[in-house]
Parts: sequence; structure tokens; C-alpha cells
Amino acid sequence: MPRVNYRSSDVALMARMMRAEAEGDGQLGMLFVGNVIVNRAKADCLDFKDVRTISEVIFQVQGGNYSFEAVQKGNLFYNRARSTEKRLAEKNLKYWRQHPAKYALWYFNPYAPCPPTWWGQPFSGQFKNHCYYEPEAGTCDSVYM
Repeated sequence: MPRVNYRSSDVALMARMMRAEAEGDGQLGMLFVGNVIVNRAKADCLDFKDVRTISEVIFQVQGGNYSFEAVQKGNLFYNRARSTEKRLAEKNLKYWRQHPAKYALWYFNPYAPCPPTWWGQPFSGQFKNHCYYEPEAGTCDSVYM
């Protein structure tokens, strides 16, 4: 059983986002970004109570801006999904999770050392250019299921 319900259009959309956000971090980096996307769809807490589909996660607006920088700036996100990224996205949707993004709901590239918290949420680890953050204990149990 997949981690979240999805259609082929979700696989392509997620693949585009993974590539746009983490192509420079390689396939493993793209998988970590995919973890965050699926975790947000699974989370029933914090800023993610009303997002359940991959499309809702990717096009979520917070504070007047899209949550993912790639949607705002265009870059690679608006290119067609490639088969390699589609395979990675489907792997995330079906089963794949790994530290430091296993339970992460946020990531960013600080262009500096990773801060110990991000908007009050604890640092879970870093992979190449991205810092990952998971919810503070007890604030989002659904992401740990």
C-alpha cells in the first residue's frame, strides 16, 4: 500500500518538484525532498492540516507565497518530468523514507551552516546543500506514522 494515494499526474508533478528543488544534490537529495512532500501530505498538523494531495502540497500558499521556491521562480519546475525523476517520485510515494528527511516537514538551503531550529522546529540533519527539520516532539504525531 502506498504512503499516500496518488495518480500518474501526481508522480509527474512531484518528479518536477524534486528535480527543481534538489537536482544539484543528486538522486538521494531528490529523494529527501520527495520525503518532505509525502510527509506534508500525510501530516495532519501545523501548517499541513488542509493538504492531503500531492498537488495541494506543491501548490500550497503560505504568507502570500507558494511554499516551494521552485513554484514561485519557475526554474526547472516548469520543465517536463524525466523518467529518472518519475521513478524516484514513485519510490517516495510507495515506500521510501530515510534520515535526515524521514520525518521532516521542512527543508531549505541556507548557503551557510544549518541553524539548530527552523521556525522553532528542530534540525534533523543535512544532506549536501539542504538542511532538514522535523516537527517538535508531540506537535505532529501523524508524520511519525
